[in-house]
Amino acid sequence: MSQIATVATTPIPGQKPGTSGLRKKTPVFMGRHYLENFVQSIFDVVGAGGKTFVLGGDGRYFNDRAAQVILRMAAANGAARVIVGQGAILSTPAASHLIRLNKTDGGIIMSASHNPGGPEEDFGVKFNMPNGGPAPEGVTEAMYRRTTEITDYKMLEAQDVDLSHVGRHQLGAMVVDVVDPVADYAALMEGLFDFPAIRAMFAGGFRMRMDSMCAVTGPYAVEILENRLEAAKGTVVNGTPLPDFGGMHPDPNPTWAKALMDEMFRPDAPDFGAASDGDGDRNMVVGRGIYVSPSDSLAVLAANAHLAPGYKAGLKGVARSMPTSAAADRVAEALGIGKFETPTGWKFFGNLLDAGKATICGEESFGTGSDHVREKDGLWAVLLWLNILAVRKQSVADILREHWAKYGRNYYSRHDFEAIKTGKADAMMAALRGSLAGLPGTVVEGMTVSAADDFAYTDPVDGSVSQKQGVRVLFEDGSRIVYRLSGTGTEGATLRVYLERYAAGPGGLDLDAQEALAPVIRAAHGIAGIEGHTGRTEPDVVT
Repeated sequence: MSQIATVATTPIPGQKPGTSGLRKKTPVFMGRHYLENFVQSIFDVVGAGGKTFVLGGDGRYFNDRAAQVILRMAAANGAARVIVGQGAILSTPAASHLIRLNKTDGGIIMSASHNPGGPEEDFGVKFNMPNGGPAPEGVTEAMYRRTTEITDYKMLEAQDVDLSHVGRHQLGAMVVDVVDPVADYAALMEGLFDFPAIRAMFAGGFRMRMDSMCAVTGPYAVEILENRLEAAKGTVVNGTPLPDFGGMHPDPNPTWAKALMDEMFRPDAPDFGAASDGDGDRNMVVGRGIYVSPSDSLAVLAANAHLAPGYKAGLKGVARSMPTSAAADRVAEALGIGKFETPTGWKFFGNLLDAGKATICGEESFGTGSDHVREKDGLWAVLLWLNILAVRKQSVADILREHWAKYGRNYYSRHDFEAIKTGKADAMMAALRGSLAGLPGTVVEGMTVSAADDFAYTDPVDGSVSQKQGVRVLFEDGSRIVYRLSGTGTEGATLRVYLERYAAGPGGLDLDAQEALAPVIRAAHGIAGIEGHTGRTEPDVVT
């Protein structure tokens, strides 16, 4: 008979979850009591007695060992059942779907999203609620408080569960159901999209390259694209999830998915290219010879979603994070539906989706999704693009050009200044905030400032208020600058500067984005005094 041990422990500083759970270097998570303290704090807050949870992760280093620890702790805390992906693998959107499909009491996802994996790289753990979405701030704050006062954790003394095969196991008094991580998700996609039309497009010679970046979407992409949609074998590259993501940085943007970008800009390029990230919730879309910015992708998907069976009744609304370009707003206005501007973080979209106020949501950081789950979903976005291409029978470039001709073009880019000394970054933002009141009416680079503020959001569903979500400088011509400090890096601060310039057309719709944004870029540097505060004149990453 398995014994439940109560293990004495003491609080470990710094176990404060961010917008997507607790992320640290893998050796930190592997340290004595570290994972156990945090998992016990989760169970102490949400309760485990008699409950059912979903468990899975993106396959990064330590994923397999952490899964066994979490299972034994769930059993020791009285959970009735855990549904776990085969091999402890589940993409984040697939985990969200399993939580919703099985009406479980939530789920634990092991991932550090698009951050690198490996013995010296990153690991993460987050809890998703019964709606399938990330735990809201009130819940993560309670978990953090619990980590500061924990004195012991419960652990079932038992052998590892065999997660390599689908089937049912007993772990103490708890049932462990090992499920195919792909099957239920693939069935959901087949219900949303016109698979026969996409299959016919591939049969007609349409060529695609899907780069899964040695991360979790590999098995999903192979099953859906190559097996069910009958794309050519080899359409999916880097399709085997590896503990170190093959040494790649699994972040689908033009910098880290350079091999895909290079291929898509060759004369013999495929018709369509896509990439996904570590845990499968982000996407990058590229046409032959043309890159689609995430902001434009959101707008095109919103404008054309009705072409897919799952959205033929139309959209209830479109939501975007504040730093994302206003391109989707123009679509929402034309469709006569709700438009929402939220702080960064998918949990804000979750409220709108649950309340039936929005159907499609997106972030400039390569995340797009809809009300089918409560996470962003990389493969979903790729499949909606394929559905649109199959119905419209046009190239990506033609669809973008027609979109801009109809709605105008929001030229957009994000400039990241990485590893700035935290004190210097904070001083720059403080000075910038102090200057906001005097900015309206001033002319910078020939553009008149119409408004300047520190974005605050009142949730239309639960009334909660989120302050200081990013500094905005708005211009009369529709141009915009947003400044945010990000703490997701592991050293110093990253300054993210979001740049936007609107061209109504018909002229000026086919410029290079950086060229079109040049006056906005100069204004952004001048208004914030970036060089004076940080010594930087050029960004480290441009997306």
